[in-house]
Amino acid sequence: MATESMKDFEHELNASMKSYEEGDIVLGTIIGISDDEVTIDLDSYAPGIVRHDEMSNDPGFSATENFKYGQRIRAKVLSADDGKGNILLSFKEAENTLSWDHLQNKKDSHEIITVRVREAVKGGVVAYAEGIRGFIPASQISADYVENLQSMVGKDLAVLVTEVDREKNRLVFSGREVDLERRREEREHRVNMMVPGTIVSGKVESIQPYGAFVDLGGGVSGLIHISQIAMKRIGSVEEVLHVGDEVNAKILNTDNGKVSLSIRAIEEDEAPAKAAEEERQQQEELEKYSDNVSIGTSLGDLLKNIKL
Repeated sequence: MATESMKDFEHELNASMKSYEEGDIVLGTIIGISDDEVTIDLDSYAPGIVRHDEMSNDPGFSATENFKYGQRIRAKVLSADDGKGNILLSFKEAENTLSWDHLQNKKDSHEIITVRVREAVKGGVVAYAEGIRGFIPASQISADYVENLQSMVGKDLAVLVTEVDREKNRLVFSGREVDLERRREEREHRVNMMVPGTIVSGKVESIQPYGAFVDLGGGVSGLIHISQIAMKRIGSVEEVLHVGDEVNAKILNTDNGKVSLSIRAIEEDEAPAKAAEEERQQQEELEKYSDNVSIGTSLGDLLKNIKL
Protein backbone atom coordinates (compact mmCIF):
# COMPACT_ATOMS: atom_id res chain seq x y z
CA MET A 1 0.00 0.00 0.00
CA ALA A 2 2.83 2.36 0.83
CA THR A 3 4.39 1.68 -2.55
CA GLU A 4 1.13 2.51 -4.38
CA SER A 5 0.77 5.71 -2.35
CA MET A 6 4.30 6.72 -3.22
CA LYS A 7 3.59 6.12 -6.93
CA ASP A 8 0.43 8.21 -6.74
CA PHE A 9 2.32 10.96 -4.96
CA GLU A 10 5.10 10.79 -7.54
CA HIS A 11 2.55 11.06 -10.36
CA GLU A 12 0.89 14.08 -8.76
CA LEU A 13 4.27 15.65 -8.12
CA ASN A 14 5.32 15.24 -11.75
CA ALA A 15 2.00 16.67 -12.92
CA SER A 16 2.36 19.67 -10.64
CA MET A 17 5.80 20.37 -12.01
CA LYS A 18 4.66 20.15 -15.63
CA SER A 19 4.89 23.57 -17.22
CA TYR A 20 3.34 24.96 -20.39
CA GLU A 21 4.29 27.84 -22.58
CA GLU A 22 2.29 29.90 -25.00
CA GLY A 23 2.14 28.17 -28.37
CA ASP A 24 2.49 24.61 -27.05
CA ILE A 25 0.18 21.98 -28.57
CA VAL A 26 -1.16 19.82 -25.73
CA LEU A 27 -3.30 16.69 -25.54
CA GLY A 28 -6.04 16.39 -22.95
CA THR A 29 -9.36 14.80 -22.04
CA ILE A 30 -12.68 16.66 -22.08
CA ILE A 31 -14.24 16.68 -18.61
CA GLY A 32 -16.72 19.54 -18.95
CA ILE A 33 -18.86 20.80 -21.84
CA SER A 34 -21.11 23.82 -22.27
CA ASP A 35 -21.72 26.13 -25.20
CA ASP A 36 -19.72 28.82 -23.36
CA GLU A 37 -16.62 26.78 -22.53
CA VAL A 38 -15.04 23.33 -22.52
CA THR A 39 -12.89 22.08 -19.63
CA ILE A 40 -9.87 19.90 -20.38
CA ASP A 41 -7.99 17.60 -18.00
CA LEU A 42 -4.33 18.02 -18.95
CA ASP A 43 -3.08 15.67 -16.25
CA SER A 44 -1.43 18.75 -14.82
CA TYR A 45 -1.53 21.19 -11.91
CA ALA A 46 -4.44 23.10 -13.48
CA PRO A 47 -7.31 22.39 -15.85
CA GLY A 48 -7.41 23.78 -19.37
CA ILE A 49 -10.24 26.07 -20.40
CA VAL A 50 -11.41 26.65 -23.98
CA ARG A 51 -13.82 29.55 -24.37
CA HIS A 52 -16.46 29.61 -27.08
CA ASP A 53 -14.64 32.00 -29.39
CA GLU A 54 -11.62 29.68 -29.36
CA MET A 55 -13.49 26.49 -30.20
CA SER A 56 -13.79 26.81 -33.97
CA ASN A 57 -13.61 29.20 -36.90
CA ASP A 58 -17.03 27.94 -37.93
CA PRO A 59 -19.62 30.51 -36.75
CA GLY A 60 -22.28 27.81 -36.52
CA PHE A 61 -20.20 25.55 -34.29
CA SER A 62 -21.81 24.05 -31.16
CA ALA A 63 -19.70 22.51 -28.41
CA THR A 64 -22.54 20.34 -27.08
CA GLU A 65 -23.15 18.89 -30.55
CA ASN A 66 -19.53 18.31 -31.52
CA PHE A 67 -17.75 17.26 -28.32
CA LYS A 68 -18.16 14.28 -25.98
CA TYR A 69 -17.10 13.66 -22.39
CA GLY A 70 -13.91 11.63 -22.28
CA GLN A 71 -12.89 12.69 -25.78
CA ARG A 72 -9.15 13.11 -26.28
CA ILE A 73 -8.37 16.33 -28.10
CA ARG A 74 -5.49 18.62 -28.96
CA ALA A 75 -5.40 22.32 -28.08
CA LYS A 76 -2.95 25.19 -28.29
CA VAL A 77 -1.84 27.04 -25.17
CA LEU A 78 -2.79 30.72 -25.27
CA SER A 79 -1.81 31.46 -21.67
CA ALA A 80 -0.33 29.34 -18.87
CA ASP A 81 -2.53 31.26 -16.38
CA ASP A 82 -5.75 33.07 -17.19
CA GLY A 83 -5.68 34.83 -13.81
CA LYS A 84 -8.00 32.27 -12.25
CA GLY A 85 -5.57 29.40 -12.04
CA ASN A 86 -6.59 27.88 -15.37
CA ILE A 87 -4.56 27.19 -18.49
CA LEU A 88 -6.19 29.08 -21.35
CA LEU A 89 -6.42 26.97 -24.51
CA SER A 90 -7.63 27.21 -28.08
CA PHE A 91 -9.00 24.42 -30.24
CA LYS A 92 -9.13 26.52 -33.39
CA GLU A 93 -5.49 27.62 -33.07
CA ALA A 94 -4.47 23.97 -32.74
CA GLU A 95 -6.68 23.17 -35.72
CA ASN A 96 -5.09 25.93 -37.71
CA THR A 97 -1.67 24.50 -36.89
CA LEU A 98 -2.56 20.86 -37.61
CA SER A 99 -5.46 21.06 -40.05
CA TRP A 100 -3.59 22.73 -42.89
CA ASP A 101 -1.26 19.73 -43.00
CA HIS A 102 -4.22 17.34 -42.85
CA LEU A 103 -5.99 19.16 -45.66
CA GLN A 104 -2.86 19.19 -47.79
CA ASN A 105 -2.65 15.41 -47.32
CA LYS A 106 -6.29 15.05 -48.32
CA LYS A 107 -5.64 17.11 -51.44
CA ASP A 108 -2.58 15.04 -52.36
CA SER A 109 -4.44 11.74 -51.83
CA HIS A 110 -7.64 12.96 -53.59
CA GLU A 111 -9.64 11.98 -50.53
CA ILE A 112 -13.33 12.83 -50.60
CA ILE A 113 -14.53 14.72 -47.53
CA THR A 114 -17.96 15.97 -46.43
CA VAL A 115 -18.53 19.65 -45.67
CA ARG A 116 -21.63 21.63 -44.77
CA VAL A 117 -22.42 24.83 -46.64
CA ARG A 118 -22.66 27.73 -44.19
CA GLU A 119 -23.39 30.71 -46.40
CA ALA A 120 -23.78 31.87 -49.97
CA VAL A 121 -21.44 34.59 -51.21
CA LYS A 122 -20.71 36.22 -54.52
CA GLY A 123 -19.54 33.58 -56.96
CA GLY A 124 -20.03 30.55 -54.73
CA VAL A 125 -20.60 29.23 -51.22
CA VAL A 126 -18.62 28.94 -47.98
CA ALA A 127 -18.03 25.68 -46.11
CA TYR A 128 -15.69 24.61 -43.30
CA ALA A 129 -13.32 21.65 -43.05
CA GLU A 130 -11.50 20.92 -39.79
CA GLY A 131 -12.47 24.38 -38.59
CA ILE A 132 -10.97 26.18 -41.58
CA ARG A 133 -13.07 28.35 -43.86
CA GLY A 134 -13.17 27.15 -47.44
CA PHE A 135 -14.72 28.32 -50.69
CA ILE A 136 -16.62 26.37 -53.35
CA PRO A 137 -16.95 28.27 -56.67
CA ALA A 138 -20.47 28.18 -58.14
CA SER A 139 -19.20 26.21 -61.14
CA GLN A 140 -17.73 23.55 -58.81
CA ILE A 141 -20.70 22.92 -56.51
CA SER A 142 -22.24 20.22 -58.66
CA ALA A 143 -22.13 18.68 -62.13
CA ASP A 144 -25.35 20.63 -62.74
CA TYR A 145 -25.55 24.39 -62.78
CA VAL A 146 -26.81 25.77 -59.45
CA GLU A 147 -28.73 28.95 -60.12
CA ASN A 148 -29.89 29.67 -56.56
CA LEU A 149 -26.80 29.58 -54.35
CA GLN A 150 -28.86 30.36 -51.26
CA SER A 151 -30.65 27.02 -51.69
CA MET A 152 -27.37 25.22 -50.92
CA VAL A 153 -27.00 26.70 -47.41
CA GLY A 154 -27.23 23.98 -44.76
CA LYS A 155 -26.60 21.12 -47.18
CA ASP A 156 -23.82 18.57 -46.79
CA LEU A 157 -21.64 18.15 -49.86
CA ALA A 158 -19.07 15.51 -50.78
CA VAL A 159 -16.06 17.41 -52.11
CA LEU A 160 -12.40 17.19 -53.05
CA VAL A 161 -9.83 19.62 -51.67
CA THR A 162 -8.47 21.37 -54.78
CA GLU A 163 -6.35 24.19 -53.33
CA VAL A 164 -4.52 24.60 -50.01
CA ASP A 165 -2.52 27.78 -49.36
CA ARG A 166 -1.85 28.38 -45.68
CA GLU A 167 0.08 31.62 -46.23
CA LYS A 168 -2.81 33.19 -48.11
CA ASN A 169 -5.36 31.46 -45.86
CA ARG A 170 -6.94 30.05 -49.01
CA LEU A 171 -8.83 26.75 -49.07
CA VAL A 172 -10.89 25.68 -52.10
CA PHE A 173 -13.20 22.69 -52.58
CA SER A 174 -14.91 21.09 -55.57
CA GLY A 175 -18.04 18.96 -55.53
CA ARG A 176 -18.30 18.80 -59.33
CA GLU A 177 -15.67 16.11 -59.85
CA VAL A 178 -17.15 13.99 -57.06
CA ASP A 179 -20.61 14.33 -58.61
CA LEU A 180 -19.32 13.47 -62.09
CA GLU A 181 -17.49 10.41 -60.79
CA ARG A 182 -20.62 9.25 -58.94
CA ARG A 183 -22.62 9.58 -62.15
CA ARG A 184 -19.96 7.70 -64.11
CA GLU A 185 -20.09 4.85 -61.61
CA GLU A 186 -23.89 4.78 -61.68
CA ARG A 187 -23.88 4.76 -65.49
CA GLU A 188 -21.28 2.00 -65.59
CA HIS A 189 -23.33 -0.08 -63.15
CA ARG A 190 -26.50 0.47 -65.19
CA VAL A 191 -24.76 -0.50 -68.43
CA ASN A 192 -23.27 -3.61 -66.80
CA MET A 193 -26.78 -4.66 -65.76
CA MET A 194 -28.06 -4.46 -69.34
CA VAL A 195 -28.46 -7.86 -71.00
CA PRO A 196 -28.04 -8.24 -74.78
CA GLY A 197 -31.31 -9.38 -76.31
CA THR A 198 -33.42 -7.34 -73.90
CA ILE A 199 -35.91 -4.88 -75.35
CA VAL A 200 -35.70 -1.38 -73.87
CA SER A 201 -37.63 1.84 -74.36
CA GLY A 202 -36.29 5.36 -74.76
CA LYS A 203 -36.57 8.72 -76.46
CA VAL A 204 -34.53 9.79 -79.48
CA GLU A 205 -32.27 12.58 -78.19
CA SER A 206 -30.15 13.31 -81.26
CA ILE A 207 -29.85 12.40 -84.93
CA GLN A 208 -26.50 11.83 -86.64
CA PRO A 209 -25.70 10.83 -90.25
CA TYR A 210 -24.70 7.37 -89.01
CA GLY A 211 -27.63 6.75 -86.67
CA ALA A 212 -29.75 7.94 -83.75
CA PHE A 213 -28.91 8.24 -80.06
CA VAL A 214 -31.64 7.15 -77.66
CA ASP A 215 -31.89 8.31 -74.03
CA LEU A 216 -32.48 5.20 -71.92
CA GLY A 217 -32.56 7.09 -68.61
CA GLY A 218 -30.09 7.17 -65.75
CA GLY A 219 -27.51 8.98 -67.85
CA VAL A 220 -27.30 6.09 -70.33
CA SER A 221 -27.68 6.56 -74.09
CA GLY A 222 -27.68 3.92 -76.79
CA LEU A 223 -26.90 4.16 -80.50
CA ILE A 224 -29.15 2.76 -83.21
CA HIS A 225 -26.94 2.55 -86.29
CA ILE A 226 -28.65 3.53 -89.52
CA SER A 227 -28.40 -0.09 -90.69
CA GLN A 228 -30.37 -1.19 -87.60
CA ILE A 229 -33.28 1.22 -87.93
CA ALA A 230 -35.42 -0.70 -90.41
CA MET A 231 -35.44 -3.96 -92.36
CA LYS A 232 -35.59 -2.05 -95.63
CA ARG A 233 -32.66 0.08 -96.77
CA ILE A 234 -33.07 3.79 -95.94
CA GLY A 235 -31.16 6.78 -97.27
CA SER A 236 -31.19 8.83 -94.07
CA VAL A 237 -32.14 8.44 -90.43
CA GLU A 238 -34.77 11.19 -90.72
CA GLU A 239 -36.82 9.00 -93.08
CA VAL A 240 -37.85 6.97 -90.04
CA LEU A 241 -36.83 8.69 -86.81
CA HIS A 242 -37.01 12.20 -85.38
CA VAL A 243 -35.81 13.81 -82.13
CA GLY A 244 -38.37 13.21 -79.40
CA ASP A 245 -39.72 9.94 -80.86
CA GLU A 246 -40.39 7.20 -78.34
CA VAL A 247 -38.91 3.92 -79.57
CA ASN A 248 -38.48 0.31 -78.53
CA ALA A 249 -35.19 -1.32 -79.42
CA LYS A 250 -33.27 -4.50 -78.69
CA ILE A 251 -29.89 -4.37 -76.96
CA LEU A 252 -27.28 -5.86 -79.31
CA ASN A 253 -24.24 -5.43 -77.05
CA THR A 254 -22.64 -3.23 -74.39
CA ASP A 255 -19.03 -3.50 -75.53
CA ASN A 256 -16.60 -0.96 -74.02
CA GLY A 257 -19.44 0.62 -72.03
CA LYS A 258 -21.28 1.63 -75.22
CA VAL A 259 -24.83 0.45 -75.77
CA SER A 260 -25.71 -0.68 -79.30
CA LEU A 261 -29.41 -0.92 -80.12
CA SER A 262 -31.54 -2.24 -82.98
CA ILE A 263 -35.13 -1.62 -84.06
CA ARG A 264 -34.58 -3.87 -87.05
CA ALA A 265 -33.88 -6.85 -84.77
CA ILE A 266 -37.33 -6.49 -83.23
CA GLU A 267 -38.92 -6.37 -86.68
CA GLU A 268 -36.95 -9.46 -87.73
CA ASP A 269 -38.11 -11.30 -84.62
CA GLU A 270 -41.69 -10.33 -85.33
CA ALA A 271 -41.51 -11.08 -89.07
CA PRO A 272 -42.29 -14.84 -88.86
CA ALA A 273 -45.24 -14.20 -86.58
CA LYS A 274 -46.52 -11.43 -88.86
CA ALA A 275 -46.12 -13.67 -91.89
CA ALA A 276 -48.02 -16.46 -90.14
CA GLU A 277 -50.77 -14.04 -89.13
CA GLU A 278 -51.06 -12.67 -92.65
CA GLU A 279 -51.23 -16.22 -94.02
CA ARG A 280 -53.93 -17.09 -91.49
CA GLN A 281 -55.98 -14.03 -92.46
CA GLN A 282 -55.57 -14.84 -96.15
CA GLN A 283 -56.71 -18.41 -95.50
CA GLU A 284 -59.78 -17.14 -93.69
CA GLU A 285 -60.60 -14.87 -96.62
CA LEU A 286 -60.17 -17.76 -99.07
CA GLU A 287 -62.43 -19.94 -96.97
CA LYS A 288 -65.06 -17.22 -96.89
CA TYR A 289 -64.75 -16.77 -100.64
CA SER A 290 -65.02 -20.54 -101.25
CA ASP A 291 -68.12 -20.74 -99.09
CA ASN A 292 -69.68 -17.83 -100.97
CA VAL A 293 -68.93 -19.45 -104.31
CA SER A 294 -70.37 -22.74 -103.14
CA ILE A 295 -73.50 -21.13 -101.77
CA GLY A 296 -73.97 -19.06 -104.90
CA THR A 297 -73.65 -22.09 -107.17
CA SER A 298 -76.11 -24.13 -105.17
CA LEU A 299 -78.73 -21.39 -105.28
CA GLY A 300 -78.25 -20.98 -109.00
CA ASP A 301 -78.74 -24.65 -109.54
CA LEU A 302 -81.91 -24.61 -107.49
CA LEU A 303 -83.42 -21.63 -109.27
CA LYS A 304 -82.57 -23.08 -112.65
CA ASN A 305 -84.98 -25.98 -112.10
CA ILE A 306 -87.85 -23.85 -110.91
CA LYS A 307 -90.57 -23.08 -113.52
CA LEU A 308 -92.61 -19.96 -113.01
